Amino acid sequence: MLGLYTHSEHFELVHHQVLIQAVVMWKEALSCFLYLGGLLQQLIDPCIHPELLPVKTVDRQQYLGKWYFKAAVSHTEADIQQFRVLDNSLFTMEEMANDTLKLTGHMRIGDACIKQTWTYHLQSERDDLVLQGRPQRRNLLWSGKWANCQDCIVFQEIEPPLNETGSVDSLHRHMLYARHSDVKDELVTAFLKNAACHNMRANVRPPQEKEFCA
Repeated sequence: MLGLYTHSEHFELVHHQVLIQAVVMWKEALSCFLYLGGLLQQLIDPCIHPELLPVKTVDRQQYLGKWYFKAAVSHTEADIQQFRVLDNSLFTMEEMANDTLKLTGHMRIGDACIKQTWTYHLQSERDDLVLQGRPQRRNLLWSGKWANCQDCIVFQEIEPPLNETGSVDSLHRHMLYARHSDVKDELVTAFLKNAACHNMRANVRPPQEKEFCA
């Protein structure tokens, strides 16, 4: 009869609707599974992990120039104690010959300006920088992910235990540097929060109350 489905057409329509419902249910189940998986991952490992910048493969040119010291974190107060006397610090990274980088720091301590330089060497078989005069120290570069900052970089320094029987690094700290001196407070706060998630709760932030020395 006109306007009515045949038995075959009715079956096909029902079958099509069932398939659509099945697809919708599958998408909802998959979305729920991914959501629960994300929650489980946060429960297992809730901390944000920074992105390593291997010095042997990264484009070093984009990290040359001026950097402002914004914060330092560590597991122990001793590793960051020296930064507490600083009002502010400005560093300049330059590329020299023969895979060598020179870092020049201009540090404000009270009314005095202190200038210091460090020389780092790049070696093809290593992902870190080798500090001249301190070959036992590992110097790693990380992205600004911990601070949610694209114009930031994290510099990590690690030294092994003082003796062979020791199990704790004699030095282990992370320093946050930014391209601008007036980086937003919430970015530094994010860095400190993510570091604390990795049990690095000792921290220091320079007050930047005086003029920069450079």
